[in-house]
Amino acid sequence: MLRELWQLARSIQKKDPARPSMLEVFLCYPGLHAVFFHRIAHFLYIHGLRLWPRLLSHLSRHLSGIEIHPGAKIGHGLFIDHGLGVVIGETAEIGNNVTIYHGATLGGTGKHTGKRHPTIEDNVFIGAGAKILGPIVVGKGAKIGAGAVVVKPIPAGATAVGIPARVVRPTTLEKQEPWEELTERVAWLEKQLVSGWPISGKPVA
Repeated sequence: MLRELWQLARSIQKKDPARPSMLEVFLCYPGLHAVFFHRIAHFLYIHGLRLWPRLLSHLSRHLSGIEIHPGAKIGHGLFIDHGLGVVIGETAEIGNNVTIYHGATLGGTGKHTGKRHPTIEDNVFIGAGAKILGPIVVGKGAKIGAGAVVVKPIPAGATAVGIPARVVRPTTLEKQEPWEELTERVAWLEKQLVSGWPISGKPVA
């Protein structure tokens, strides 16, 4: 756990434009403190305890301003910047190297049981005040704009903004497909020209 905490601190140091010292990160960054408490609380939670994990989560919320249910699953390198008002629900799942800004919520809609909170895949960016609600998936590398309310799945690599959130920038894959198709057509044309056949398919006289 200490090694992971050190790696998280290094990650925060690299991601924060203020470029804080390691000592500053350890002492003054509530996101780091919240993740540290959550690791302990989650360990106890998955081993069948309920009261002590909730008490740790409660203490962490008062110290950091960040509320993470002990049941939430969180990967490595989570960067919670500023942090005040961040809420992460019980069945939320967060991948690696995710960035979350203050006021963001990974919550439920009140309409689901069991898995009722979102799944956030690797390298996702969640802007300040964004709300991601329900058992939906936000794909790898997606960006959620500040203040957005997301109630539908977001594709990998997409950018979503607004209330309700809509995709305003296509995925990286969608951007690449037309270029790949064009490249294939050019290669086919070159092959036809070299072989002496025109585009019509009839041999050159």
